[in-house]
Amino acid sequence: MISVKELRYSIGKKHLVNGLNFDVYPGELMAIVGANGAGKSTLLKLLCKEIDFHSGEILLRGKPLAAYKQNALAKFRAVLSQQTTLSVSFKVHELVTMGRYPHFDTLPSDHDLDIIQRAMEETGVSQFSHRDYNTLSGGEQQRVQLARVIAQIYDQNEGILFLDEPTNGLDLRYQQQILSLARSLADRGYCVVSILHDVNIASRYADKVLIMKQGKSVAFGAPTEVINCENIHRAFNIHVKLIHDDEFQCSFVVLSSNLSIQTK
Repeated sequence: MISVKELRYSIGKKHLVNGLNFDVYPGELMAIVGANGAGKSTLLKLLCKEIDFHSGEILLRGKPLAAYKQNALAKFRAVLSQQTTLSVSFKVHELVTMGRYPHFDTLPSDHDLDIIQRAMEETGVSQFSHRDYNTLSGGEQQRVQLARVIAQIYDQNEGILFLDEPTNGLDLRYQQQILSLARSLADRGYCVVSILHDVNIASRYADKVLIMKQGKSVAFGAPTEVINCENIHRAFNIHVKLIHDDEFQCSFVVLSSNLSIQTK
């Protein structure tokens, strides 16, 4: 599990993360939402050990994050960064194999090769196995990267996956594919934490939602509890209304016809 207590991080006098508290359990997908500059990316960097927090506590699997060496952390925790284009040419299967690097020294075992194949099959990229990564579309590249991080933690009970805006720049079809895969990983017992810009996607796929503003928590809890007109207004400074969907048992946010945008 992931446990965060009174987490704080500042640059000078600016508090980028200010007193956050939350827990994510195996089998849960937590979405982090908020306006630009809310502190979402900084929070994810703290959770990924890219930067060190100033005070508070981050526990992974009941152990302080600082106590893990990077090679031990890489065996059960994977990070999918925002979509990038590689300057060096790699075949798809080579990239997915990189996800298993923490688990072997020289050559992948039969067990590693089996996981690599399964990860590619689950993400629908097996047919691209021998294609140059840079010849794929943005959505296909993102699925390859997801296969890589799935391969990294595939055989780890209660593995942890961090996703940094995994649907950024993707069309509706690929957004649905990526989030459906993330949802299926959570259903298999992983802890999944994802930054999302679309509140409606968070409402549809997440078990928990952390709404942030200026480094603080506006609200944290189940989507049905925290995605409401008041919290959206507090976080984004806009007026919205909710439409409940009986099929998905969640509410979707639409802009109010009386749109009001505040500058502060």
